[in-house]
Amino acid sequence: MRIAIASDHAAFALKAELAAALVEWGHDVTDLGPFSDARVDYPDFGYKLADAVASGAAERGVALCGSGIGISIAVNRHPACRAALVSDPYSATLAREHNDANVIAMGARLIGIDQAKACLEAFLAGTFAGGRHEGRVAKLSHPTF
Repeated sequence: MRIAIASDHAAFALKAELAAALVEWGHDVTDLGPFSDARVDYPDFGYKLADAVASGAAERGVALCGSGIGISIAVNRHPACRAALVSDPYSATLAREHNDANVIAMGARLIGIDQAKACLEAFLAGTFAGGRHEGRVAKLSHPTF
């Protein structure tokens, strides 16, 4: 699978570890930065990730920042992206099954590497259930308010 990964400075180390795991698992990984732990603004990298997923350059995305909150908000500004902030494998599975999430978001200050890898594995293994969820997911990209 083609996977893009991006973070801010707070999640730089976690990004490196997850990118290495993804390559080890056989995925084609595009690291969108940053490339050091120098301070950066998470929206810049969230927008890069959103563009990669929305354009089809990546099938899935991994968004990381200190809490996972800010970068997930940035990614979700793009109507083609559905970023789910997760902290356990079950929520990662449900994000795929019920919400057809195409981006997983995690907080480096809140999750350890083993838990992050477990979440990522569950997310990548999950499939969208469709059915009763299809109409709801469609509304995420086309709000009616």
